[in-house]
Amino acid sequence: MTQENDNSTNVLNYEVFTSSRPGLNRDPNTPPGLDDLKWVPNSATLIYGKTDAVLVDVFLAIDHSKALADSIAATGKNLKYIYITHPHGDHFYGLQLLLDRFPDAKAIATKDTAEDCLEQVQPAVIEGFWVPRYPGQIPEKLVVPTALSSDEFELEGQKLIVIHTGFSDTHNTTSLYVPSIGLIAAGDVAYNGVHQYLAETTTETRKEWINAIDKLIALNPKSVVAGHKVPSNTDDPGILITTKKYIEDFERLNSETSTTLELYNGMLELYSDRLNPGSLWGGALAAKKANEVSPKTGK
Repeated sequence: MTQENDNSTNVLNYEVFTSSRPGLNRDPNTPPGLDDLKWVPNSATLIYGKTDAVLVDVFLAIDHSKALADSIAATGKNLKYIYITHPHGDHFYGLQLLLDRFPDAKAIATKDTAEDCLEQVQPAVIEGFWVPRYPGQIPEKLVVPTALSSDEFELEGQKLIVIHTGFSDTHNTTSLYVPSIGLIAAGDVAYNGVHQYLAETTTETRKEWINAIDKLIALNPKSVVAGHKVPSNTDDPGILITTKKYIEDFERLNSETSTTLELYNGMLELYSDRLNPGSLWGGALAAKKANEVSPKTGK
């Protein structure tokens, strides 16, 4: 599914592609129910001009990546760059499949993201984490982007600016800002109708995430594409505020509750219609791990 900016007077424009997959959480203790919400969409953003284009992030699964390549080819644009916002596999594992289709395109990222991507393509990570969750869906050949030497590059004479956002839902994340059209391809700094991934975060890094959101708000964008968005939702910049409030609510409820289930249920009362509740459960588990004792292991 696509969503396109309708301001045809701008030199650049953008189109959003989404794919849908089961969530990552496989904890057998996840509370039952909410089956209609147990899926997660990824987004990839094509920024384009008259002839050339830049793609921000790619997909995880083989079929989704091939469909993304087909959609980009159908635009007739010359794909110059594929920019990777952060090192989570669901945003870059399909990279080689896109490069096979568009051999003249260059995959790029910040130095930190590129280095972290290299860690995420190691066999132990692939075979130990991703393959058991998505058997037969992970591309056999995985590549990483090349490190940028600058925080700016151009598309048809217009600047695209890397915004370093530090720790959001993982470390070394970035967003890509297109000043000429007021667009931010936010990566996972912003979420849109989807439970946020908090399993890697701590109280301190959640503060860093809030600071990153404030940095994006200060740009006064016209459109913000979240790394995970309900396909039918618009790219209203207000999602930055709702992403920030979700973190603030999680932090408040974390301090007010004692157990994973209490934290999980408290957040569900506030965000009952968001996709991928398994992600919320994983975040609640991580937040309470330090002060909960497992009845089975004592750890």
